[in-house]
Amino acid sequence: MPETDTGTAAGRHVVVLAFPFGTHAAPLFSITNQLAILSPNTLFSFLNISKSNKSIFSTNSNNILEPSIKVYDVWDGVPDGYQFLGKPQEDIELFMKAAPESFKKGIMKAVAETGKEVTCLVTDAFFWFGAEMAEEMKVAWMAFWTSSPVSISVHFYTDSIRETFGVEGKAGENETLNLIPGMSKVQIRDLPEGITFGNLESVFSQMSHKMGITLVKADTVFLNSFEELEPVITSDLNSKFNKFLSIGPFNLISPPKPTPDSYGCLDWLQKQRPESVAYISFGSVATPPPHELVALAEALESSKIHFIWSLKEHLKVNLPNGFLERTKLNGIVVAWTPQMEVLANSAIGVFITHCGWNSVMESIVGGVPMICRPFFGDQMLNGRMVEDVWEIGVKVESGILSKTGVIECLNKIFSHEKGKKMRENVKALKELAKSATGPNGSSFKNFTALAELVTRRGKFQPLVG
Repeated sequence: MPETDTGTAAGRHVVVLAFPFGTHAAPLFSITNQLAILSPNTLFSFLNISKSNKSIFSTNSNNILEPSIKVYDVWDGVPDGYQFLGKPQEDIELFMKAAPESFKKGIMKAVAETGKEVTCLVTDAFFWFGAEMAEEMKVAWMAFWTSSPVSISVHFYTDSIRETFGVEGKAGENETLNLIPGMSKVQIRDLPEGITFGNLESVFSQMSHKMGITLVKADTVFLNSFEELEPVITSDLNSKFNKFLSIGPFNLISPPKPTPDSYGCLDWLQKQRPESVAYISFGSVATPPPHELVALAEALESSKIHFIWSLKEHLKVNLPNGFLERTKLNGIVVAWTPQMEVLANSAIGVFITHCGWNSVMESIVGGVPMICRPFFGDQMLNGRMVEDVWEIGVKVESGILSKTGVIECLNKIFSHEKGKKMRENVKALKELAKSATGPNGSSFKNFTALAELVTRRGKFQPLVG
């Protein structure tokens, strides 16, 4: 990308507020780092809780901190001596309760240490209070959404969805969201918990709801996608927000440095036939229950499909007795994989995934069809888009891994005409993604626009007040 910083920028100070749970903070840091490369004379202060910062900047992360980025720890909201009760999302609840004040203190510290007033506020989209903070400082608010256009759309339309379909089971789970542009194939059952079902009063549900209402105040909303992937939804959101910038896929816009292949995954793949291997990974947050791990292992063994399975060491105890020995000629089970490099390898024929958005993007960039086993959040929405809209994969029957269900999905991908069509579709999307991030592509232009907005000189009046 071209250098956007054409002069001195002694007064620029961009403050970035990260959401420290799931896969939110690391992508936001990656974008911050890329912005710092493009504008090396702009100061960036990255605020996050200590635990998350340690993960991002660990010796194994391979992240390189640009000189113009200063990292600050903020309070995680857990009082001294607090005993966790084991409630769902308890850590998020504690953090969000303290977050507005914790971040204000962090910003004050960053301003005092650097001697520079804030000129732009960049936050995770979950921080609806960013609107008030930016207004108080008289700076622009840039909101980062870590997932897909379809997921941010359902949060934006939450009130309309509730008014139309009701809540808590009043609507049929098979009803489709025809009222929202681009979602004629999305069903009520695909929605994240907290929109029409589940605990609508939980901290996470309320946080998502407030976000959907407040994002119209953001000067810019940006996310990891490309316009050509969901053009109808993107066009609709463009008409709703001040600026809506798709700047992905991130791993093409801001390619990470290659990560060490500690377990020899790539060497093993080099010995396999093209498009013959199943790659299995369910991310760092969700893990299938033991009986599903058994079913998946049995399906792999029975099908004799070659495979590479990323499975944490302590979970291997759930595999069937003798599985590793019996399948050692067909597959490997490792504690960690360099996922992007694995998916880019020509030997990979399918990705068995939880359908987290980063994984979906990486699979598209790799040109690899998917078998989806969603767990929570936006993963069901992503799975629906993968199977019924883009037609680049299949969901497992009833949303649960079973031996017969996995074998059926593998057969569809590797043996059926439908699988051939999925492979053609995902490779077509791969080319669109490459074009979007090329010199004249939509994501390239959007990222350049974002960089110019974030690093423009001095304070300025936001688009909305």
